[in-house]
Amino acid sequence: MDIQLIPVEQFQVFLIVTARVAGFIGAIPVLFSAQTPMRIRTALIFAISLTLFPLMSGAIKVVNFSPLPFLLLVIGELLLGILLGLIARLIFTAVEFGATVIGYQMGFAAANVFDPQSKKQVALISQFQNVFAILIFLAINGHHLFLRLAVKSYELLPPGQFNVSGKAIPFLMEQGSHMFYLGVQFSAPVLAVLLLSGLILGVLARVFPQLNVFLLSFPINIGTAFVVIALTLNIVAVTIRQEFDTLPEKFLTLLSYLRF
Repeated sequence: MDIQLIPVEQFQVFLIVTARVAGFIGAIPVLFSAQTPMRIRTALIFAISLTLFPLMSGAIKVVNFSPLPFLLLVIGELLLGILLGLIARLIFTAVEFGATVIGYQMGFAAANVFDPQSKKQVALISQFQNVFAILIFLAINGHHLFLRLAVKSYELLPPGQFNVSGKAIPFLMEQGSHMFYLGVQFSAPVLAVLLLSGLILGVLARVFPQLNVFLLSFPINIGTAFVVIALTLNIVAVTIRQEFDTLPEKFLTLLSYLRF
């Protein structure tokens, strides 16, 4: 194949598309976890970009292909993709945060497991809840939603119009605070029951001083927490599903704030 048959401008447009897609699609935890080989992730990014390129190239009309402006444009597109993907990633982070708090209160502070997605030690309950959120994401075809929103982003925010306005930063800060709110919401039932269990054990320790409450607290807290987790799992699933359903609205809002 003669490489000269490919116009340089078209190849540069493809790189612009790839930059945004790499940052945006990179938020999908299943396809872009650390356990996935880098070659597969790179090939997948280029495959998705090549698939979306015919649809998106029409949105890229006026581009300055000089070296420095082009480099700044690619960096801006990559940053834009990361910001868009961050909105979805915060949901998974909220689940991990809430589960980590539960694990510490249950007595699993030292019972950590290796998370191949983040390459670090995480709480046992956090790993379980994270996989649970991923399964919900796949069950509702969240990966299809990402592809549709990637195409929609080029219609609403063509390359070269990215700008962090005054409204974008408060919106991102609001989403960050919402992450902590969700984490507390996920962990609240278990924390409330464990608090009640601690109060009861404290009363027993006062009434029966010879009773070794410290040794009893571990199996009681762990067993009680697992029962509450099992009973509230359906409610947690509904809440996670509702958060995923709000993603399109949040994406469109952020795109409107990032426009000149």
